[in-house]
Amino acid sequence: ESSCCTRRLCERWNETPNQRERYLCLHSLLTMASFGELVLILGDIHIPQRATVIPEKFKRMLVPGKMQHVICTGNLGPEQFEELRELAPNLHIVAGDCDPVTTATPFPESRVVQVGDFRIGVIHGHQVLPWKDTSALARVRRRMHVDVLVSGHTHQNQVVEMDGCYHINPGSITGAYSSLSPDCTPSFVLLAVNGGKVVCYVYELIKGEVEVTKTEFTKDSKQKTPELGSLLM
Repeated sequence: ESSCCTRRLCERWNETPNQRERYLCLHSLLTMASFGELVLILGDIHIPQRATVIPEKFKRMLVPGKMQHVICTGNLGPEQFEELRELAPNLHIVAGDCDPVTTATPFPESRVVQVGDFRIGVIHGHQVLPWKDTSALARVRRRMHVDVLVSGHTHQNQVVEMDGCYHINPGSITGAYSSLSPDCTPSFVLLAVNGGKVVCYVYELIKGEVEVTKTEFTKDSKQKTPELGSLLM
């Protein structure tokens, strides 16, 4: 039976510079042995059309070689494609609705990624009408026969449980403008997948500081959940 528990991990990081740096490099301290496979989920980058750079505090967290998978919901240029290729051995990208014409590699409309015991479906999200509609997303998830559906397009991060399965939207990592979300908060998602357990961390940049929200969901409730204290040690 699936279970979900969401709680605020930390408010704005107002400690010493050394402690702040330690926090910002949090994901570089994670080990596969302790937390299973690490999956970075991001999208709607929109550089240079709607944004200039990925926020520096986020870039310092995205260390090559620490994650096993990168999932991108689309809308990225050639430079960002090359940067993502350096982050992890497994890169999974789907086509966005605003991919630059200079993007040489044609991305699929959808794809399915197996991580641990979970089948993760990936789409950009503009194909789902009405946009942001959870019932419409659930129909796509059922058609794809997946446990987790990742989608973007709205530029608003979200983790939602429905019928024992999950919908994840990483938002826009650059906080790029959207007609659906004129004032977007930069965000991305990091999953720690250990067999039938997923620990989902949503990272947001709010007023210049990084905030993290943790959501847990399982296919096997007997597995142990990593705690924030162990992540920082």
